[in-house]
Formats: sequence, structure tokens, C-alpha cells
Amino acid sequence: MKLELRHLRVVCAIAEAGSLSKASSLLGLAQPALTAQLHRIEALLGGRLFERDHRGARPTPLGELVLERARVLLPAFSRLQEDALRLVDDDAPAERYRVGAVNGPMLGGLVHRLTEARPGAHVSTQVSWSGDELAAMVAAGRLDYVLVGVCGDAPPPSEHGLTWNVVAVDPVFVLLPEDHPLTSRDEVELGALKDVQWAVTPGDGCFGDCFVAACSRAGFTPRTMYEVDIGSCIDLASAGDAVALCQPTFRRTPGLTAMPIAGVPLRWRHLVGWDPEGPAAGFGPDVLRHAAEAYREVAERNPRYTAWLPDHPEYGAVPHRAAVPTAP
Repeated sequence: MKLELRHLRVVCAIAEAGSLSKASSLLGLAQPALTAQLHRIEALLGGRLFERDHRGARPTPLGELVLERARVLLPAFSRLQEDALRLVDDDAPAERYRVGAVNGPMLGGLVHRLTEARPGAHVSTQVSWSGDELAAMVAAGRLDYVLVGVCGDAPPPSEHGLTWNVVAVDPVFVLLPEDHPLTSRDEVELGALKDVQWAVTPGDGCFGDCFVAACSRAGFTPRTMYEVDIGSCIDLASAGDAVALCQPTFRRTPGLTAMPIAGVPLRWRHLVGWDPEGPAAGFGPDVLRHAAEAYREVAERNPRYTAWLPDHPEYGAVPHRAAVPTAP
């Protein structure tokens, strides 16, 4: 096996995230798979790239050398791809959709709809646990659109001057084993889960603080909160080692049930953003429409959620998606 650009992206992701657990979520990989990949890269380069302990992962001298070169090569390669696309046909420039997304339900469906509606377009994606990072990439011209989720009424990343449109508003559900006693109910009281461990995927914003506040209102302080990737959330919930906080559109998984929380103490808004002054703005309404269609499709996969929605009409897809103002 030879060293490839994808290996350099892995090394950079670990360095930027500061730990393998956060990098695995950023890259969409299970942590064991990422660890195995890092070991293969280190074997190729002949030494350890990171010192790892309970505080995270820190580059070794060899790691610093690799990172220094990677941070030159990766942007250069990305610019090469972009320049090649622009020069393919000067008279008919390639239409492109560069979409960034934080963990959410719409990305796959959006890509499918864009490629189906625009067969000649170049569609690319980038994922991150940080909505602010992706918004900054849109502002810098490195992405065209960004899909983010924000907690409750919190604003989307506002310092980058993007136009934001709400696609849907979701309650936050809990992921329980199908044979859990609470799954026989229509909703779960948050206080009934006061003695459990919790699991959640990483992200920026206020969700962690809002969750603790919701637990406090329910009369308890939450125990251990595991911050893990999606695969690990599923594993922990399946084993009964933790209750995972999830979106109601979570894809059905054998042995698990996504349950609504009584009183809806936590909400999540899905938004699409773009630069109003950039060339992608003209296609923004189309992207918004496709994102809404993708959301509706994944929402219909969860019968418990579709049965819950008629009694809670303020949730689900937003019928008129007005722009969310950004801070001046």
C-alpha cells in the first residue's frame, strides 16, 4: 500500500479534532476503523504520528512533519480540482453544488435529488461536527451550501453573513432497546430516565447545556454523557449501556426504538445556508426545496414519528421557509 491523499486527510482530521473519537465522527467512521487506519498509515511512514492518552491525541515530531506537508498538499489538490472544473468548458461552465453538512437526516436525499435533477452537475460533499466551521467555508468560497442543525431557538452561525432558511423543526427523541419497558408507552417522561447513562454525537452550540437544564427541570442531574460517533451511539443503546439522544428521523435500526420525550423539552431546527452575494445564491431556492423533500422522505420512515406529528403540528417540515436574519 502506498501513501495517498486520503491518508493525509485522516491525519489532518485527527490533529484538528484533537482525539480519535472526535475525528471518527468528523470522518463518518467508527472509531475502531479509524484506529486501524491510523496504524496502517503509521506503518507506511515508519513511526508513530500521535501520542495518545486520556487528554487526546498530540502530534509527534514525525506527525508534525506530515501535517506540515499535508496542509500544503491538500489545499493545492482541492484547488486543482476546482480549476479543472472551471476550465472543462469555458462556454458552458460546469454547474456545481458543494454541500457541507453536520450530522443530520437530509444529506443523502439531497445529493440524490441534485444528481437526478441536474445530471451534468458536479455534486460534492463535506461533513463536520462543527456548523461554524462549515459556515466559514461557505463564506470563504470553499463550499456553496451548508446544512446545519441548531438547538431550540438558538441562532445559526451568524458571523459569516450567510442567508439561512429553516427546513424543519424536530423534537429530540431518545433511542431505547425495543424490549425496554418504556417503549410500551406513547411518550417517555424524562424523569423516568434519571438513572441512565447518556450518549450523544459531538457538535458545537448549546445543546449540552440545554439538555442539562431540561434534566434539572425534570428533577435530576444527568449521569455520564458519552460523546461518540453515530455507530457507537447505536452500539451503546443496543447493549443497554446508555440512552442515546437522537433525531426523530433516525433511520430504523433492528432492536432499537426512537421514542418521543413527554412535553418536548428539547427541540432541533434544520437549516440551509448560503452566501447571498455568491454565485450559488441563484440556485439556493432549488437546494432548499430538495432539502425539504429529502427531510419529508426520511421523516416518513419512522412510523412512531409520523403518528406523533398530527398532535404536534408545530413540528416537522416548515411550510413557509422564511430567511433567518443574521447578526449585522
